[in-house]
Amino acid sequence: MRPFAASQATLGSLDGAAMESLLGVTNDISLVIDEQGIVRDLSSSLDELPDEELTAWVGQPLVDLVTVESRRKALGLLEPPGATPPAQPAPRWRQVNAILASGRELPLLLAAVQLGQGRILMCGRDLRATAALQQRLVDAQQAMERDYWKFRHAETRYRHLFQVAAEAVLVVDATTQRILEANPAAARLVGDGGPQGLVGEAFPLGVDTRSQEALNNVLAGVRATGRAEQVRAELLDARGEVVVAVSTYRQDNVSHFLVRLSQAAPDTLAQPAPSTSSMLLKLVQSVPDCLVVTDLEGRVISANTAFIELAQLTTEEQVRGETLDRWLGRTGVDLSVLISNLRQRGAVRLFATTLRGEYGAMTDVEISATMVPHGDRPFLGFTIRDVGRRLSGESRNKKELPRSVGQLTELVGRVPLKDIVGETTDLIEQLCIEAALELTRDNRASAAEMLGLSRQSLYVKLRRYGVGDLPTDNDK
Repeated sequence: MRPFAASQATLGSLDGAAMESLLGVTNDISLVIDEQGIVRDLSSSLDELPDEELTAWVGQPLVDLVTVESRRKALGLLEPPGATPPAQPAPRWRQVNAILASGRELPLLLAAVQLGQGRILMCGRDLRATAALQQRLVDAQQAMERDYWKFRHAETRYRHLFQVAAEAVLVVDATTQRILEANPAAARLVGDGGPQGLVGEAFPLGVDTRSQEALNNVLAGVRATGRAEQVRAELLDARGEVVVAVSTYRQDNVSHFLVRLSQAAPDTLAQPAPSTSSMLLKLVQSVPDCLVVTDLEGRVISANTAFIELAQLTTEEQVRGETLDRWLGRTGVDLSVLISNLRQRGAVRLFATTLRGEYGAMTDVEISATMVPHGDRPFLGFTIRDVGRRLSGESRNKKELPRSVGQLTELVGRVPLKDIVGETTDLIEQLCIEAALELTRDNRASAAEMLGLSRQSLYVKLRRYGVGDLPTDNDK
């Protein structure tokens, strides 16, 4: 620390006002401490902090105004520096966490200056911005660490899969056609040694001359178009024929070939064209939407793979014979509403509900169903579509509350609370009744069951809110 060469001549004698202005410019907060370590006065330029947060410090020991881990630093600041002016050393800066009157922590960088007569001037700088940056840095480092280990685990899994795969796999540089990686199955098929013996070799290898020309043409076509292709190739020493499938990918702005080799099956007679029934059966099993066939009581006869996965099960045997109501959202209500509408109309479209997985997963779904006659025992077919991640530009609910939360709070003091609550309750009750009627296709009996009301109570509320047509004597 270099002092002024002639402080008396250049600075003169500073009065209290000048000293306060100087400290306000140079420090965020200044504390005057007596010989007992008690705060006697303070000044602050932290305008965002209320005065009562800091004025509560006056008359309190400094060590009681900091957190437990900062007390040793505060005691160190109160100790005399061990030298007298003008040989006084440079102030020691210490980072402490002060406690405001509200209980919040305020990180400060403090330095002690001896004023004489046992008094100490504590000069403080606000470190909240620095602490926020440090916290963001720590969070970013932790996120990078988590991503790093996630990628390491993924690489380990795929590396293990690459090594134990029964299919021969080669990674080839698309420019030089040199083999970069090979798994043990590829070494056994086209090499003489282990996988490392193939690394660096030019591809194609291990096939006859005619097959090499065909493979070079395929590689050139994949390099030009980016589309995967495959070709048959004959191995050397009459070891049989293989099917070589070539695809391309980019890594670090470099193109690579992924080459898979598998033993070619012997040519067989042309298979007859599949029948329409078999094609439909394969389509039902492979479509991404859930398809379920039940009897008239809702017991599952058959279900495709998509439904088994959405229900968090493993085999079709686990769902066969069970009631579909076991997985639908509103137990005892949704399935009965669907079956009732199917008996009356023969088909239901876009019935919104939820589907529960075996382990608690909830999925928003839409159900379309139909009744198919089959002799004396017709069956029901359900199409269940996952709409949980559907993006829609339309409003999810055409009927919104006429008052926002802000508008409702503005009524406090002008309208009794009973009237505010009554108006909101009536509106919500009306919307729930309209939603139940819409879900049940205006079937009042099913709507009353869904809402947990008697039919008479539902009719009273329908008249009260003017919803739907008034029930006739037959409805009663």
